[in-house]
Amino acid sequence: MTKVVVSELRKHEKYERLVAAAKRLPPLPAAVAHPCDETSLRGALEAAEANLIIPILVGPKNKILDVARSLGISVEEFELVDVPHSQAAADKAVELVRAGRAELLMKGSLHSDELLGAVTKRETGLRTSRRISHVFVMDVPTHPQTLFITDAAVNIAPDLTAKRDIIQNAIDLYVGLGLGTPKVAILSAVETVNPSIPSTIDAAALCKMADRGQITGGELDGPLAFDNAISSEAARIKGIKSAVAGRAQILVAPDLEAGNMLAKNLTFISKADAAGIVLGARVPIILTSRADNVRTRMASSAVAMLLAHSRRANQPIRT
Repeated sequence: MTKVVVSELRKHEKYERLVAAAKRLPPLPAAVAHPCDETSLRGALEAAEANLIIPILVGPKNKILDVARSLGISVEEFELVDVPHSQAAADKAVELVRAGRAELLMKGSLHSDELLGAVTKRETGLRTSRRISHVFVMDVPTHPQTLFITDAAVNIAPDLTAKRDIIQNAIDLYVGLGLGTPKVAILSAVETVNPSIPSTIDAAALCKMADRGQITGGELDGPLAFDNAISSEAARIKGIKSAVAGRAQILVAPDLEAGNMLAKNLTFISKADAAGIVLGARVPIILTSRADNVRTRMASSAVAMLLAHSRRANQPIRT
């Protein structure tokens, strides 16, 4: 089991540790759905060059080759599966995973809905008993810990049952990466239960579900406002006595809009990087954005690869 010594964090060192840990493990085959623009094709090949994945390029062959030629790069060493369009690429990439030929799924230059639509098909997809959800693994330069924000990309207005799965998915990822037992803050606008704010009712119920073993592997508290979830001083001023308040590592948003705005605020104001991964399917899904930089793309691949290896070994990978 790979071990990396933890030291004081410097700017983006949190991502560097994830990538370094992943590079010490064998690369895993990844079905890349429709890598038909510069960003998605280069991202897949950079992850391959970093020894994180072995890409299987799935999409219109001529279009992929044209993009490669325009970039002055070669894809000859990689398998290329020719399909006519993006929806066929999504379906074929999922089929490769179902057949055991790929252990990861990576989004290319197609819409997320196309890929996740193929993933969630009842008969031919990659569904499990768990709700599919998204986690941003965020490297915020001004914050000492990696922050997980969920769900900011898949579940628009999750109900209590969906939130339970969203939280469990994030906890399992945190534990699988060898980061220990996470402190989970269930966010709202306030830190007290208020019947006029439904998210505070959900937060209280989720904490009780954790008490009853319906959510496992993490310490939960909520409702918590964002400030007292991550700032010990804010929690102290508010008089909140909690093992989670001021120390949260997983931030659970009340809905997609709040989660998305929180993640993008951190990205564009605090210069954070936001690696994206979709959980709850049979394999980790690398969900990158056209706006992602190289560091973020590497981190997304590294997180997915580390999680897949931890599932293989049935134990956390130390990072």
